[in-house]
Amino acid sequence: MPALSPISSPTWTDERIELLKRHFEAGLSCREIAADIGVSRNAVIGKLSRLNLTRGRAVDDRKAQDRGLAPARTRRAVPRLQYEMLATIYGETDAPAAAGPIDEANRCSLLELAENRCRWPISTPGEDDFCFCGNTAPDGQPYCAGHSRLAYRPNARARVMRG
Repeated sequence: MPALSPISSPTWTDERIELLKRHFEAGLSCREIAADIGVSRNAVIGKLSRLNLTRGRAVDDRKAQDRGLAPARTRRAVPRLQYEMLATIYGETDAPAAAGPIDEANRCSLLELAENRCRWPISTPGEDDFCFCGNTAPDGQPYCAGHSRLAYRPNARARVMRG
């Protein structure tokens, strides 16, 4: 029975490994080593890893460099539209907050959702009765006033302070 494929030469012969070590010691990059030996860059990286050859930095150097690269954390600003909506819902402005039950007559499917319709999901995705609220949402808002009251709640401290 004939062989299905001829035996290919191994990628890492003794000569290639010695050449890899010499190039590594000379400070060549993995890309340069790969081009010279005739293998992929990933093959060079893998073989260097298996041979435990690394060009690691000292721990102190890494810590110093990491400290210099870390961006300072800044507080995320609440978008103006969201702030206005929260203020309206919780009575921090003169605009009246909508109160009362949520109308269920305007439910719609995903394909029927428009820009000015409430995107509050009703039921569980994949179920036969899954739909969206569909009530009119204020300009640029994802939810109607009723669902906004449910979605955007002030933190516990603000609720306690307000009474």
